[in-house]
Amino acid sequence: MAERDSLEDSLNAAYRYLSYRPRSEAELRQRLRRRGFADELVERTIARLREQRLTDDLAFAQFWKDNRLSFRPRSKRLIASELREKRIAPEIVEQVTGDIDDEATAYGLGSNLMPALEHLDYPHFYRRLSGYLGYRGFSYEVVKRTATLLWQEREWR
Repeated sequence: MAERDSLEDSLNAAYRYLSYRPRSEAELRQRLRRRGFADELVERTIARLREQRLTDDLAFAQFWKDNRLSFRPRSKRLIASELREKRIAPEIVEQVTGDIDDEATAYGLGSNLMPALEHLDYPHFYRRLSGYLGYRGFSYEVVKRTATLLWQEREWR
């Protein structure tokens, strides 16, 4: 009887943790272990959640990528790094991030920043834009191409 109550307690703790946003299996394991549940019980809880389709690392990784690209855009490399920190399997990370276009994402971010940069000369424009894009994980090559394209578009107006 005590074991069933513990499984119920573990499942309830997992449900509460999942109620805020989707989580990776590793995040759930870590949270349940920190709450004092035994490893065997944690694994049974994860298995039950999998059966109920409440945890799925592929779906979580897709959610994370889509959320990042919509609300806090970052480079493919930085999103992959975040997913690895969440202990998502490398093959899932590669599958999910494979279709991210850094050039388009950087261009979109740069375009949104243009009103604040229009009054600057090229060296200051490039420094501000490259810092902004570099902080978000874009490579030097992507930053350089994006800055050149945005500067040319600005000149054509």
